Amino acid sequence: MKKPSHFQKLVWKEIEKIPYGETRSYKDIAIQIDRPKSYRAVANACGKNPIPIIRPCHRVICSDGRIGGYSALGGAELKKALLRSESF
Repeated sequence: MKKPSHFQKLVWKEIEKIPYGETRSYKDIAIQIDRPKSYRAVANACGKNPIPIIRPCHRVICSDGRIGGYSALGGAELKKALLRSESF
């Protein structure tokens, strides 16, 4: 596995702060790491998350409320199920 970039580490650290039962948008994460225009790169970093359920990237959604993608086995359907299980 390729070593994570500094940017990926910033994104992943911010994702780890999202409380159970809450979501943030890719744009919210980009703003929090002081890279407000990098929301697509945030989505890409989410996709590279090697521990997607432990590091809760399923809690990161699109600004317009769409679910977005999910890299874990089960894809977007699993992401929806995880969000439902957290009472969304």
